[in-house]
Order: sequence, then structure tokens, then C-alpha cells
Amino acid sequence: MTRAAVAVGRTALFKDIVARMEQWNVSALPVLEGDGRVVGVVSEADLLPKEEFRDSDPDRTTQRRRLGDLAKAGGVSAEDLMSTPAVTVHADATLAEAARIMALKRVKRLPVVTAEGVLEGVVSRGDLLKVFLREDRELADEIRREVLDVLFPAPVEPVHVVVVDGVVTLTGKVTDGTRIPLAVRMVRGVEGVVGVDCHLAEG
Repeated sequence: MTRAAVAVGRTALFKDIVARMEQWNVSALPVLEGDGRVVGVVSEADLLPKEEFRDSDPDRTTQRRRLGDLAKAGGVSAEDLMSTPAVTVHADATLAEAARIMALKRVKRLPVVTAEGVLEGVVSRGDLLKVFLREDRELADEIRREVLDVLFPAPVEPVHVVVVDGVVTLTGKVTDGTRIPLAVRMVRGVEGVVGVDCHLAEG
């Protein structure tokens, strides 16, 4: 998450919004109330109708089908242009949850808010992908500590975990084979894991 989030107020004007996006190299900006509460988001997609319909006179079918875009084409402030309610995520959400929201809502950035809706930061697709830059050794240590030592405290033989480029390979024999599928799910859930190749067996 980027904590130094760039945002605008309801009264921010079209040109100021475009300039701020250009200055900070972002594709969307949260729109805030006076207390810092997120009330909407204005994105490049919200701004483009002004150019699209600048010199055209849409037919009635287009007018009915794209009423919202036509309204935004005439907008001059963030309040006119923003998409609301804002699609947000809480700070305690997992990366997987944030990624799922982005995919379902088809957005590139999510404002991160408190329980009261006050802006804390912004998480982007790039932020989500950075987790895959974690060191293999760091991943292996976490998997051993948080998964294998918990699920298989007394294995038949040592359980080995090898991580290469984020792909985890598990080998060894365990006393309770019913826990193997759970182990695979938990390992896959470790942030930064690209894939899991499991060769665990019940001894």
C-alpha cells in the first residue's frame, strides 16, 4: 500500500484532476469529504467521455445506453465525474482479497480506508505484484514455520521445503496424510508463492 495517497476534494476541477494524475503518474484519484472520508473515485475512464463526445451528437440509442457517460462528458468537477460509491478495501484485508476485488470490479487501484471510511492509502496492481519479489529463502522459512511445523510436528521423516523462483516443492513422509491437502492450500496461500509441487506421503 502507498500511504502518501494523492486525492482530491469534491470541488476539484477537471483540469486540476488531469494535472494531478499526470504529475503523480496515477490513473485514478480518491475523492474525499472534508474529514478525509472517501466518497468516490475519479479515474481516467470517468474523464474520457468529455473527449469522446466533444464534437459528436449521439443518436437516441446511444443517449439511452450511455446516459452516465454523457452526464460525465458535461462534468466540470470531481463531484460530477466521480464513480460512487467508491470501491475500497480495509487495511486488514489480505492481498488475495484486494486482488479479487480489483478483478471483480475491474479497477486498477483501491483506496485503503479505516472502518469509518477515512483514507489511509492506496493499493495498486503494482503493489500486489511486488509480493512476488520475496526471496525464496524467506518463503521457505515462513512455510516451514507457519505451515509444516504446525501441521506435521512429528513427521515420519524430515519434511523438506525447497523454493525456486517462488515455486515450492514439498517432500517427505508424514504421520497424518489427511492433512496434506490442507498443507498445499496453506502453502499456496503464503504471499509470494507462485506454485506448489507436493510430494508428501503418509508413512
